[in-house]
Amino acid sequence: MLPEFKTILYASDLGEHTRPVFRTAQSLARKYEANIIMVHVVEPMTATVQAVVETYLTEVDAKKVFQDNMRSVLQTMKARLKKFCDEELKSQNLQEIRVKEMLVISGRPSEEIIKAAQKHKADLIVMGKSTRRIFGTDIVGSTARRVPRYSTIPVVIVPNN
Repeated sequence: MLPEFKTILYASDLGEHTRPVFRTAQSLARKYEANIIMVHVVEPMTATVQAVVETYLTEVDAKKVFQDNMRSVLQTMKARLKKFCDEELKSQNLQEIRVKEMLVISGRPSEEIIKAAQKHKADLIVMGKSTRRIFGTDIVGSTARRVPRYSTIPVVIVPNN
């Protein structure tokens, strides 16, 4: 039996190679008449940054700063994700929008992408390769390595070119 893709989780880092990845998700959604759930994961502050803030503030004040800042970052990223989606759909002359929901969450990207796929009963994850150059060699990002390794559903990794 051939797989059916009714819900596609599109994981975006809103980086420079986001558009080809989103276009791949849109193409698959049109082909399979599927809906897209867009997700962007914001990594929390590192322990070092938290320690510096806590050095200058009381524990209660530091906690409020962390919560307020994270809330603000999540709202800003959701607005950026919506703007990106609107621009991309307009540039491709797509009348029908297949994006069912936009999620911006905090946590470790690979873990949160897999949790979101499970929660929304996604049939497929589409994400970019996110490479970095180290000593002149492209190295695949840790999220692009971890998601396929731990996912129980198919993952499409779109190259950066």
